[in-house]
Amino acid sequence: MREIAIWIADERFIYDMLDGFPSILVLLLIVLCIVVVSKGADWLVEGAVRLAGATGLSRIFIGATVVSLGTTTPEAVVSVMAAWMGNPGLALGNGVGSIIADTGLIFGLSCILASMPVNRYILNRTGWVQVGSATLLVIIALIAAAGTGPPVIGRSVGLLFLCILTGYLYMTYVWAKRGAPTDEGTAECSAAGGLAWSWSRIVAGLVMVVAGARILVPCVSCMAHRVGVPDDVIAATLVAFGTSLPELITAVAAIRKGHPEITIGNIVGADVLNCLFVIGAAAAARPLAIPENFYTFHFPAMLLILYSFRIFIGMNRQGRFRKWQGGWLLGVYFVYILLQYLFNIEA
Repeated sequence: MREIAIWIADERFIYDMLDGFPSILVLLLIVLCIVVVSKGADWLVEGAVRLAGATGLSRIFIGATVVSLGTTTPEAVVSVMAAWMGNPGLALGNGVGSIIADTGLIFGLSCILASMPVNRYILNRTGWVQVGSATLLVIIALIAAAGTGPPVIGRSVGLLFLCILTGYLYMTYVWAKRGAPTDEGTAECSAAGGLAWSWSRIVAGLVMVVAGARILVPCVSCMAHRVGVPDDVIAATLVAFGTSLPELITAVAAIRKGHPEITIGNIVGADVLNCLFVIGAAAAARPLAIPENFYTFHFPAMLLILYSFRIFIGMNRQGRFRKWQGGWLLGVYFVYILLQYLFNIEA
């Protein structure tokens, strides 16, 4: 039982196992994981589209709730287990790093590759929760830094975040029911077997994406190390966005299948959940210490990306995000990664 908990909470357990594998076996695992996560993402997107059609809810809402909950819950479990086992700092790095990667890398790249729609009714509401929850996190961190002793995010803050999360999920459902659906295909779903078929695809797809990504990143990192890639480069690239890999794979699958609304909903929802759910649940389990570099580097990068995204929502009255906006977000993300590498800043 303890070995299972270690596997969930600490990827070093996987790395230790891979060290004993020959390179050809690691390569085969990489190929297998790519096949598994790709097929899982296809099933996840198909199930989400059918579910939207069956329920009459927008695909953005399904992406922001069902899909994002599925892709971030394993990360929340990892963070809580890590806090419980004496490594609470992992949760803050996971949560903030995932927000930066989701919005900067994944959404930025998505805007460049495809025409991303703006559902103003939903995004003008969930978007404010997205940036508001991150801002609240930073304000609480600043208040903690102004006090006596090392700054921490306490259990009471974690419980507050979980309460806000509950209200957010309920209000998102209310907003989705009130907002006029503009992207559904109800007939699509009835022809495919209804709700049972939708949920089976979603659950199976999520399991494949999350489990495959969990093994894929350590495998790729292991091979990169064996061919001579420096450890700090691996840490600043593969490991840095490894926790956002399920969202990245899902985004690519959604765009490829012509459903970018799921990508937008998943990213906005994942950002909210990474703040309120991942960090909140871990802080409720054990207070999270706040390293100094979060004040000088990670928090400013997170707020720059999120407020840029918020401004772009307000600007795009034509109903589409623009490619240069994706380029800006992607550029900020790459500068963040470059500075992290050059100055050896830990997440």
